[in-house]
Amino acid sequence: MPKLGMEPLRRASLVEATISEIGRTHSLDVTVGQIAKKAGMSTALAHHYFGGKDQIFLAAMRHILTEYSAEVRAALAHARTPRARAEAIVVASFAETCFAPATTSAWMTLYAAAHSNEGTRRLLRIYQRRLRSNLRHALRPICTRPETDADTLAALIDGLYLRAALSERGSAADARAAALSTLDLLLESNK
Repeated sequence: MPKLGMEPLRRASLVEATISEIGRTHSLDVTVGQIAKKAGMSTALAHHYFGGKDQIFLAAMRHILTEYSAEVRAALAHARTPRARAEAIVVASFAETCFAPATTSAWMTLYAAAHSNEGTRRLLRIYQRRLRSNLRHALRPICTRPETDADTLAALIDGLYLRAALSERGSAADARAAALSTLDLLLESNK
């Protein structure tokens, strides 16, 4: 009989192994067997906990999104003005933890898989809506067109992230600087 409390540990191990294997292959072209082996357990146990590769991938992306959410909340905790809130969201979006090679591969896979997988598409929409909502909330007191400017910044954040992740020369710091510069331009145009 399994020990009580092993399920959360095994699930976490499978999630970490999924991120690692996606990072190794730079795609979702991994098997549940490879993921299970990396996690140190049987394929049957991986199927028992998640059902299949799609479910394990969704759990891995939920984990990454939870970490990203924690970055945003931590950055927002110190923001005292609307502008500081907008800057905090930008800075959190380009945190070094978000640029770990395996994490960037998982994000790339999320974007690619969203075209053909409803669960992945739903998760991507949730992330995008939350990002735009946070930006709108920050920009509303200081912009005449907060919805448009939030959409612009959200698209820029995603685009800069993808570009930096795909480029050998791209860095989180460069992407963050470009996004903050655009935020300055947007705020200047609202005066």
